[in-house]
Amino acid sequence: MTWLLLIVAGALETVFAVALKQSDGLSRIGWTALFLIAAAASFTLLTVALRDLPVGTAYAVWTGIGAVGTAIVGIVFLGDAATAARLASIALIVGGVVGLNLAGAAH
Repeated sequence: MTWLLLIVAGALETVFAVALKQSDGLSRIGWTALFLIAAAASFTLLTVALRDLPVGTAYAVWTGIGAVGTAIVGIVFLGDAATAARLASIALIVGGVVGLNLAGAAH
């Protein structure tokens, strides 16, 4: 259950990052409200997950999901360039998160 909460928290990080971009400097009320709600929910779920998970692992997974999710949304929906360097960097983030989790599982 803790891992599911953390994954949802990471997905909500993607939502709040995209909503922040779409809010146009917090000037568009709907996007600003979505940003605030998603951010509050994301931080709340991260806080709950931190009760049972090591902080380094939880934070890496949370930020990794948020970073990769936001990059993918940017490429697929917002017209960000899908360059080889960008895609390789996304793969490195995923690899780093997986590596941290595997290293933590060994202890």
